[in-house]
Amino acid sequence: MRLPAWARDATSGSHPPWRRSVPKLPHLWRFAGRRRTRAGVVALAIVAAVLGVPSVSSAAVVPVPETATLVSANPADSTPHARNGETRAFAQVGNTVFVGGSFTQLRQTASSPWINQPYLFAYDRTTGTLSTTFLPVLDGAVNTLVAGPGGTLIVGGAFKNVNGVSRKNLVALDPSTGAIIDAWVGRSDGGNVREIVLNGNWLYVAGAFNWLNGTAHAGLARLNATTGAIDPTFNINATVGRHSTTSYVWTIDVTPDGNTLVVGGNFMLVNDLPRNQMALVDVSATPTLIDWSTEKFVPPCAAPSTFVHYVQDVKFGADGSWFVVGTNGGSGWPTAYCDTLVRFETANRGSGQLATWADYTGNDTITSVEVADNVIYLGGHFRWLNNPNGVDVAGPGAVDRLGIAAVTPATGMPVNWNPRRSGSASMPAGTSGWGSSVPVLWRGTDGLYFGHNSDGMGEEYHGRLGMFPLAGGRTFTPKNPPTATTGNLYLSTAPATLARVPFDGTTLGTPTTVSQPAYTAAGATWRVDDRIYWSHTVAGTPTGSRIDVSLFNGGAIGSPWEASGYNDWYNPAVWSGAFFLDGRLYYTRTGANNLYYRYFEIDGNYLGATEFTVPTTGVPWSGVRGMAWVAGRIVYGATDGTLRSVPFNPTAAPSAVVDGTAATVLALATPELSWSTPSTFFSVQ
Repeated sequence: MRLPAWARDATSGSHPPWRRSVPKLPHLWRFAGRRRTRAGVVALAIVAAVLGVPSVSSAAVVPVPETATLVSANPADSTPHARNGETRAFAQVGNTVFVGGSFTQLRQTASSPWINQPYLFAYDRTTGTLSTTFLPVLDGAVNTLVAGPGGTLIVGGAFKNVNGVSRKNLVALDPSTGAIIDAWVGRSDGGNVREIVLNGNWLYVAGAFNWLNGTAHAGLARLNATTGAIDPTFNINATVGRHSTTSYVWTIDVTPDGNTLVVGGNFMLVNDLPRNQMALVDVSATPTLIDWSTEKFVPPCAAPSTFVHYVQDVKFGADGSWFVVGTNGGSGWPTAYCDTLVRFETANRGSGQLATWADYTGNDTITSVEVADNVIYLGGHFRWLNNPNGVDVAGPGAVDRLGIAAVTPATGMPVNWNPRRSGSASMPAGTSGWGSSVPVLWRGTDGLYFGHNSDGMGEEYHGRLGMFPLAGGRTFTPKNPPTATTGNLYLSTAPATLARVPFDGTTLGTPTTVSQPAYTAAGATWRVDDRIYWSHTVAGTPTGSRIDVSLFNGGAIGSPWEASGYNDWYNPAVWSGAFFLDGRLYYTRTGANNLYYRYFEIDGNYLGATEFTVPTTGVPWSGVRGMAWVAGRIVYGATDGTLRSVPFNPTAAPSAVVDGTAATVLALATPELSWSTPSTFFSVQ
């Protein structure tokens, strides 16, 4: 069997035609071997079922949102430009940034003349000035870079010679001059190097090779990063390529503690055991294949003749407890993870692994992912996120994100960061604002570096590469309902009028009446940190209602504003009660006897496009009217006017997270006060 085109020669080869209105390329280069910053914490558990499709269960984990820092959405102006091909890799040594790819020419500014410097160059990260001393000569594309030990630059790719000397696909260079470090002995004799990742003094190597350092290794190997010598204890081989192609490993990452390696590619076996395009390896001692596999890269994903593999990029979170995967492969919703960003939990074991969450693009490829500062960044030729309901169109719930995006690790929902892969009206001649691939996203010391095969980013000219700086970015803290056990329950008693009832978790005090002129036509209401949200009946909207939000500190409710125009596809007037917790908006629906949730991202106020069912027992949810989360319990009213409380324990999933037999009556209806309205919420004030 022949190697795929990308493995034979990175500077040539062909791709299948663009599918529909946006290109869908099976072999999109994403190379960024290096140590990485990670984010995330895992807690809680829940089981979910997708509404309107065959029942689908999510992994029994509910991550808790954490404080996150976003880079600026305005790319730095000082980075140089490349043309032809694409940028595939970055590394940094001191104040110098190294850039690798399949490009052939460079220039300092949009008006500077082009100079010939193919495949690899360096520039000063502060000034953007191109290096005039680091001038290595390679005869093939660079796919991956890492700043190695002892002040070295380790380069992998699809080249045969470096500086006129035979150095096949792997070499260590002096980062000051580009000279070969002759004592470093790593080489790939039988195929190119796709990615290298450094952890401690181990250099993990992935690609389309069958031999490394003269030793038989199929797609994976481990080297001593200082010397380049092979590690004889690493004997993990990825074999049997999909669709009659030679097997290869496309993407890898290692947990920060160095204990677990995640592997993605076109293989079907690892050490002769079934592993469909993904595997985990225990590298804490003698490397051993882990009992972990998934079968979610299957039909209805596109035929393997179009997409030889679906797994495009993988990254671990900061504590190594989870990893995220970006894919291509066509629309797989709801039964497969193609054209999707998914999160898996590292500690899970066994076959048939399911994602903790899945964010579908609606039939567009994700080519690169990076995790930094509690944010997941992704790049590609997607046009939307949160789009399971659309195929090459913006379905209900779709959030506009043109080729570059940021999402929260807790839910996979987009946050309010949207630079877009687009150029300006004054782009230089011969440039393109949009291309099929963002091969690499890489978090350097000063920002998020991006490499692409086009020239537009953030409505500016950035030929083949650029950087979103940390300077000018922002930090956002996750918001939740009050955690106090003592406060007040609020209940709508008339238009623009609330009853304010002291509540200590078990006992109600004497109500007082509060006039709230801004709180009108309100339905289900929920409290989050310093604000309240409510379903607002509004004539002239697409659905006749919308989600409104207003600041609230216990005094006057401020003038409301619409919680994102991206939510106008949904009719929240059907909710009969709601509360928010840890990135999820739980609610009941009129006429339905279930407790549901959708993801709801406060940073942007985006409503999840998929409805999930929470496992419960013993509560007649169809009769619920108004809910609040108070100190681990759901406090809820009902059509009979009674107020009740029941423990809420998401960690009980897949068993019932609510057991109605444990419900407690807090108050009965009175002529003055009946707990039978959706407009109920809890606040400390």
